[in-house]
Amino acid sequence: MDQAVPKPRRRRFSKGMYILPSLFTTANMGLGFYAILEVMHATLADPKLHLNNAAKAIGFAVLFDGLDGRIARMTGTTSDFGRELDSLADAITFGVAPAMLAWTWGFFLMPPVLFTQGQWHIKLTQLGAIACFLFVMAGASRLARFNITSNPQPSNPGRPGKKYFVGMPIPAGAGVIAAVVHFESGDPLVSWYTALTWIAMVTTVAYLMVSTWRFYSFKDIDFRSRHPFRLIVLLAALFYGIAVFSGPVLFGIALLYMVSGVFWRLQWMFRRRTNPPPPPYHEASHAS
Repeated sequence: MDQAVPKPRRRRFSKGMYILPSLFTTANMGLGFYAILEVMHATLADPKLHLNNAAKAIGFAVLFDGLDGRIARMTGTTSDFGRELDSLADAITFGVAPAMLAWTWGFFLMPPVLFTQGQWHIKLTQLGAIACFLFVMAGASRLARFNITSNPQPSNPGRPGKKYFVGMPIPAGAGVIAAVVHFESGDPLVSWYTALTWIAMVTTVAYLMVSTWRFYSFKDIDFRSRHPFRLIVLLAALFYGIAVFSGPVLFGIALLYMVSGVFWRLQWMFRRRTNPPPPPYHEASHAS
């Protein structure tokens, strides 16, 4: 007689597989906590080193955040617990940590230089705190909307769900903050006009997260396809560029992704203006 495979082993294996995505989520949360500690250390000594370390930690957290969801889908181990844990980890790592990094790097450690003496320096620091709080609030709102919406519809054309995100995802928003700081090697800002530019940047990222504009999700990339050679070569070149020129490459990738959502939105607005939609069909007017 043929002996069937005992079910308890398969169940134990399945339960063990559920832990794997949660390990990446835990690593994501740990990197966020480490980034917060580094930001706090930057206020005491060697701000350049600690702020750059915080930016790197957030960058690695973006990588782990992308891996936990993909591994869960590949292994069929998605669960409500995993989704809730991932959202809470994202709120810490991609909400609180980059907001603290943005405020400390751009405002708190800025020396009181010309045009920012006295009250002007205090007001500029307060404006920066407001902008960073808007970033945290927008990121939390983005996570809440993502959790309760099963099939979001972007305001500009694009297939919702798998291929596009509605609004910039919070890891990408945090990646923009971290990429800018890493590009500057952690050197805090020293002038009032660059601080004002930083306020505009942080506020823009916050708005893009709560917008209904479409952003590419990269979820349709299939590593199990028959011809993954081109994808492997592209990823190898990308990783090599990051390893050798991490600052400029990550800065370019972050800004390119942010601008892509704005570009698609402007393109849709231009097409809608040149080719307006047909007037709505009214049955009553034809019946008369």
